[in-house]
Amino acid sequence: MYSIASFRDIVDQPYPYLQNLKNLQGKKIVGTVCTYAPEEIIHAAGALPVRLFGSDSAIHRAELHLQSYCCSLVRGILEEALTDRLDFLDGMVFPHTCDSIQRLSDVWRINLKKTFHADVVLPVKLTTAGARQYLIDVLDRFKADLERQLGREITHDDLARSVKLYNQIRLLLQRLYRLRCDHPEVLDGRDYHTIIRAAMIVEREIFLESLTTIVADLEKTVMQTKPSHLKRLVICGGICTHPDIYEAIAEAGGVAVGDDLCTGQRYFDGIIDEALPPVEAIAGRYIRRAVCPAKHTGITSRGENIIRTVRQCRADGVVFLLLKFCDPHAFDYPYMREMLERENIPSLLLEMEDQSQAAGQVQTRLETFVQIL
Repeated sequence: MYSIASFRDIVDQPYPYLQNLKNLQGKKIVGTVCTYAPEEIIHAAGALPVRLFGSDSAIHRAELHLQSYCCSLVRGILEEALTDRLDFLDGMVFPHTCDSIQRLSDVWRINLKKTFHADVVLPVKLTTAGARQYLIDVLDRFKADLERQLGREITHDDLARSVKLYNQIRLLLQRLYRLRCDHPEVLDGRDYHTIIRAAMIVEREIFLESLTTIVADLEKTVMQTKPSHLKRLVICGGICTHPDIYEAIAEAGGVAVGDDLCTGQRYFDGIIDEALPPVEAIAGRYIRRAVCPAKHTGITSRGENIIRTVRQCRADGVVFLLLKFCDPHAFDYPYMREMLERENIPSLLLEMEDQSQAAGQVQTRLETFVQIL
């Protein structure tokens, strides 16, 4: 069983942990780059789905394959692969998201042939009459491809067990999120970030056991803590790989009480209907869950979701974390900001890079924003 501190060690240095699983247990490791990767199917195949988060190293080799205006997350993942730091992977799964991820998929298929490669092209518009069946067909095809690549049949019972496991994890993460929203003083933002990242890396059965204890212990401490009077903020964006942002918010006099992030609520939003056939049920969750800019359920659906989150968490303002060169999120930002302004909800835009940050500038802007609030 792991503690939050143990999770942080794994999150900070995931490769030794994953290599150890492969060497000692013969575990198959399948990399993913998006929350729309069908983790339940990968898990049902006996493999461990692992989210990749870019690189802390300088990027050199990836620059030969990707344009400089591709986001640093995509270039970082390719750099890690081309420098053999991802040799423990048995395969990679690329859901259809942005253009940069699709180019990463193309480069990977051509240059990294030691692992199997799978594109999962899910529909963009989820409200059409054929979207659900299209989703089911794509997931069925992916299931067959995975069976062939890993040499293992994925039975109905395998999928049902994986669906149940992931539902249990998501329910616990939702309890954790609600606890953070209602009592932010109970859970440090950096610890919340660590737990969500660990959910995408650690063996899921062990993660569930550890998370069950962590959430129960945190819920017991609610009555022992004093309410926080800091300014309450919601973080909105794509993937957050900077746990220091939570410390910067705290130093500025604020506290993150909610989010709309791939490394946050969007990862665990929605529960799979266990009464339905598993693949059909997985498709149903993709249609119902909160969307990112890669999916469409309405012209203003993302803005409506962030306003709803602000209201539910009684937040004072929103901080947008925009990864530099992330066009999908950049396209959504203007209308979301306008929707917030109409609701008299202040917001701040911070453009981030994956490798380096102008920490002083970010801190100053956060402090100014919190003072205005």
